[in-house]
Amino acid sequence: MSEAAVREPSLTASRDAPVGGQAVLEGVMMRGVKHWAVAVRKPAPEGAPLGTHGEIAVEEFQFGAHPRLRAIARVPILRGVIALFESLGIGFKALSIAASAQLGDEETEEVSGFLWVAILVVAFAFAIGLFFVVPVTLVSLIRHQLHSSILFWLIEGLLRTAIFLAYLTLLSKMGDLRRTFEYHGAEHKTISCYEAGDELTPERAAQYSRLHPRCGTSFLLVVMIVSIFVFAIAGLHAWWILVLTRIVGIPLIVGVSFELIKWAGRNRSRRWVQLVMFPGLQLQRLTTREPSLDQLEVAIAGLNAVLAHETPGSFDPHELVGMEVVA
Repeated sequence: MSEAAVREPSLTASRDAPVGGQAVLEGVMMRGVKHWAVAVRKPAPEGAPLGTHGEIAVEEFQFGAHPRLRAIARVPILRGVIALFESLGIGFKALSIAASAQLGDEETEEVSGFLWVAILVVAFAFAIGLFFVVPVTLVSLIRHQLHSSILFWLIEGLLRTAIFLAYLTLLSKMGDLRRTFEYHGAEHKTISCYEAGDELTPERAAQYSRLHPRCGTSFLLVVMIVSIFVFAIAGLHAWWILVLTRIVGIPLIVGVSFELIKWAGRNRSRRWVQLVMFPGLQLQRLTTREPSLDQLEVAIAGLNAVLAHETPGSFDPHELVGMEVVA
């Protein structure tokens, strides 16, 4: 199989399907409504000829009986928060599975569930500190020179967005993450190929764009913008109160952002909605790379594992909550 992938393909999906995913170490996690799977390219056997690919290992899972706290998941705003935490939980478990496949069970057996929870907590604390506490703290240093609460909120919001963009740009420059970004692109291409009703082969999937409107990267940009308006409601207070409102207000921001993405997805055919979504799509150029055909093969294996148990189009609308921001 040729390793060359077509550069900057233009094909896109014409519909949404209740499937999504996430790139992991040398692989992809794919999820549906009730099932999810992790497909990973294992290291080539020792002594194998140069260029030999390892086998694809696939692990399949089923969500619990109440994966989204169904009753609460029907409530606007709250359903976005629930969907986010569910996605984070699955994502971290998928990362653990991928690491085990690459390093071997012997080397990863000490990575307990408690450790992954600790990693999740640290990651949350870092994100909150960098994107919410730092901006409001820096702008608070010059608040008396601004003479305007509106100007304060605007500068804080712009600074937060600038930090976010700088952070993504820095990550995109890290060579160690390049293959993960390639698998991210493989995930998007595979989902788009399926949503278009095309044949799920590496060669066909390679023809599709690596940018997808339901990507979490686009969702995070919406979060940055929504936060400007939500925090404006909180008013202008002492520094510690401002910091507290930024932390406490995060669930509200996530919930509102989720509803906006959900609405935009239903109205994607409108020209002005496409223009609003355009910046988020372009931002994905930082977090995705063109994948090779063997990477697309891994993503397809993961999606096929999910589709073997599910028939998209047969689910109740309430069961689809959370699938708007999972590509």
